[in-house]
Amino acid sequence: MNLIFLGPPGSGKGTQARRISHELNIPHLSTGDFLREAVRDDTELGKKARKYMEAGDLVPDDIIIELIEEKFRNGELNNGGILDGFPRTIPQAEALNMMFEKHRTVIDKVILLAVSDQEVIKRLSGRFYCPTCHAGYNYPVQVPRKEGLCDKDGTKLLRRHDDEVDVVMNRLDVYKKQTASIVDFYRRANKLSEIKADDGPDLISERILKLLTEVKQV
Repeated sequence: MNLIFLGPPGSGKGTQARRISHELNIPHLSTGDFLREAVRDDTELGKKARKYMEAGDLVPDDIIIELIEEKFRNGELNNGGILDGFPRTIPQAEALNMMFEKHRTVIDKVILLAVSDQEVIKRLSGRFYCPTCHAGYNYPVQVPRKEGLCDKDGTKLLRRHDDEVDVVMNRLDVYKKQTASIVDFYRRANKLSEIKADDGPDLISERILKLLTEVKQV
């Protein structure tokens, strides 16, 4: 199956994409991961992407699409795959559709992880990390034994700037403005399904797998 996972920051789309890719035995395609992979391997596309990444600029759509198409050419997507957080714009979605048509396949389902703003703020503002060993903590799911201190080395835990409440609220606003058109695009194409994602990861995974079982039976 060819799947796209959409959702606001903190919705757990990366976590769910990894879980479902394991369950279905299909690759999880995170644009950030395969961009870094191409740069690390010093491929031709990696060299093109590097100059944008090192300048702090967005990598152009055509390079992202070409990287995905490369996965088709080397056979990695023969049994499908999961795109995590891409596309983000209508031109990206249209280019992606053209590429899939070129390879005589389609996007089977676009899954939107629906999470309330309050839950996103709670999840992201509750994330802390140890600056020494880089261990991560997430209130209230994974709490250190001593308040504010790393279990491994006792270092005072820090919160990323991106996870400060005011920054999280701004990220949510940007997400909504950016992705509203994409959600409508896939809804009009009858590809979109929403999954309630305010609950724990196990329950969310169950809902996604149940939905995909129903899709296969259609």
